[in-house]
Amino acid sequence: MSYPSNISLTTSKNNTAVFNWLMLGVAMTIVQIALGGITRLTGSGLSITQWDVVTGSLPPLNEGAWLQEFTKYQSTPQYRLLNSDFTLSNFKFIFFWEWFHRLWARLIGLVFAAGFAYFFLTKKFDKKMIWPLVLLFVLGGLQGAIGWIMVASGLVGDAIYVKPAKLALHFVFALGLLCYTFWFALKLKIPAVQKTANAPLRKFVTGILILLVIQLAFGALMAGHKAASLAPTWPTINGYFFQPPGSYQSEHGLLNFIDNKLLIHVVHRNLAYLISIIVLWFTVKLYKSNPGLLLRRFGLLPMLLVVIQVALGIGTVLTSNHIVPTQWGAFEWVAQLHQLTGMLLLLSLVLIVYLTGGAKKETYS
Repeated sequence: MSYPSNISLTTSKNNTAVFNWLMLGVAMTIVQIALGGITRLTGSGLSITQWDVVTGSLPPLNEGAWLQEFTKYQSTPQYRLLNSDFTLSNFKFIFFWEWFHRLWARLIGLVFAAGFAYFFLTKKFDKKMIWPLVLLFVLGGLQGAIGWIMVASGLVGDAIYVKPAKLALHFVFALGLLCYTFWFALKLKIPAVQKTANAPLRKFVTGILILLVIQLAFGALMAGHKAASLAPTWPTINGYFFQPPGSYQSEHGLLNFIDNKLLIHVVHRNLAYLISIIVLWFTVKLYKSNPGLLLRRFGLLPMLLVVIQVALGIGTVLTSNHIVPTQWGAFEWVAQLHQLTGMLLLLSLVLIVYLTGGAKKETYS
């Protein structure tokens, strides 16, 4: 994804107002992704079987409307194959989380559209901001469409959940929107003079960022396949470290990395260790490089977050054999915090990439 690179950085009230608006969008997107996690963990994602952009903003308002929605849900394979014992009360619980997830997405769109209209009409935008923001709005709409494609994948055949690969696509695309908005906001808040010009460090942390995106995609595949409970042990994976039996089936080739639950578990767990080691190495190099004030202030953040993230990942694995359907327990709490910390780790690396991109010092002969 290309970031807006030529935004005016003059410190002004206009830029401060736009920055605050964008950071509100960042915060709302974090909440939205967290709501997506809750929706998945409560098994609520397939409770609404239609995508009504306008009329779907209101929940059923009377008993008849609730029974109509419940009847629609009863026609899904998830109900027939998994939740056939559901009462209307059970259905109302899962319906709420999917409805709230969709409502929050609408609120994000409303906040963006209202803010954009206000800043545009009052001429508070630098002209160079407009098209990147229009692109952001278009990408937000595309994300909604991807979300519906994901939901639709769980409403056909014998599916009882959405397709894991489509869940991962929806999640990674949401992270891309989050990072794009955050980067845009940083350009309005932190001028070039406060950044550090260090191309090698920037390449290093960009590589970590790419690895982390891959790791987060595997985390989404883990969630979609419910693969944590395949090996609720640590430090080994059911007695093995790298390749437990069944973790690779040669006839499936590269599809193993999408559909083989145990291999996904193995990759996700060991990639976490690799990223931790690399982040530690990077942190040492950063503080040896005589960083600028802001880079020194925030340089430890990725290391602190990666330690927390690994600890929560271990906790997620160890509590995965205590899952009780339709109940929110220790596993769900730890898994949700694991996802939230992953997002914060991603944003901390984006911040470091930005801070290491200062203008090159001029040399004179």
